[in-house]
Amino acid sequence: MNVKKAMKKQNDVAMILARHVLSSESESNFIFSPASINSAITMHAAGPGGGLVAGEILSFLRSSSIDELKSVFRELSSIVYAESSASGGPKMKAVNGLWIEKSLPIDPKYKDLFENFFKAVYVSVDFRSKAEDVRKEVNSWVEHHTNNLIKDLLPRESVTSRTNKIYANALYFKGAWKRPFEKYYTKDRDFHLVNGTTVSVPFMTSYETQKKDGLDDLLKKMASTPGFLDSHIPRYKVELEQFRIPKFKIEFGFSATSVLNQVGVLHSVSMYHKACVEIDEEGAEAAAATADVEDDGCALDMEPPPKKIDFVADHPFIFLIREDKTGTVLFVGQLFKPSEFLF
Repeated sequence: MNVKKAMKKQNDVAMILARHVLSSESESNFIFSPASINSAITMHAAGPGGGLVAGEILSFLRSSSIDELKSVFRELSSIVYAESSASGGPKMKAVNGLWIEKSLPIDPKYKDLFENFFKAVYVSVDFRSKAEDVRKEVNSWVEHHTNNLIKDLLPRESVTSRTNKIYANALYFKGAWKRPFEKYYTKDRDFHLVNGTTVSVPFMTSYETQKKDGLDDLLKKMASTPGFLDSHIPRYKVELEQFRIPKFKIEFGFSATSVLNQVGVLHSVSMYHKACVEIDEEGAEAAAATADVEDDGCALDMEPPPKKIDFVADHPFIFLIREDKTGTVLFVGQLFKPSEFLF
């Protein structure tokens, strides 16, 4: 099996997810982590009692087998999530967990799988009489592992006496610009909204394709064309004369259940997802968490770009945080109106 090819398919899946999120949030700021969702549902597919939902997850993730999913997971764990802050790289942290009803008859091999392969906490709990306590425990675990950025992932009544398992992932990222923006140059400038009006927001500028209403068309292409994202990432370093983007902060949460239903994952899945990102002169900080609650019941060759261009993000745009070595998309977001979150 070609692991890199399998991982590229996951980027295509990420764009499909983004398209479905955008369909209901077309005029909003949003941020979510395809990588976090992938980790949670991969554990669900590989876990005990996968059954019909495992087949649906395989189909959605465009994977031929559980072994292929596990190979992608192994690559993510060993390369993408490897801690590199000591060598000057970004800080990355990804953790997994499974909370499972203690009365269920479970083959011991699954405990070994989760603890030794997924490196997950494996907790036997009493959902039948202490569901609310378990919900609070999972939320505290998420908050701790996301540097206190993601709070109350699981809302009240999301965990009940009928809950059998909770598969959870928490992801934290913090990276610095290679050349930080100087705060002296940060000034209020106009950001152009799709309705033709403008709002004044702080723009960061570094001195060393301006269609304002094409986001939906772009994301349709990204979601419907296999390999689109990987084939449109420049292979050459792009020299910038002027680089100007707004400072912004986005917090976003949604029930991913309806999105998964739309893409064919229909059985026994209630999924909750939250993410946040903050971009400032120093760099980016982002976090995400996913809880999957189970109840009863090839790149194209491209010509070198012009030596220097201006990049001015003064209208709504889509952004990604992407790991370069494997091309894995960690976060996808849209900035529609930056003034919604003021610093």
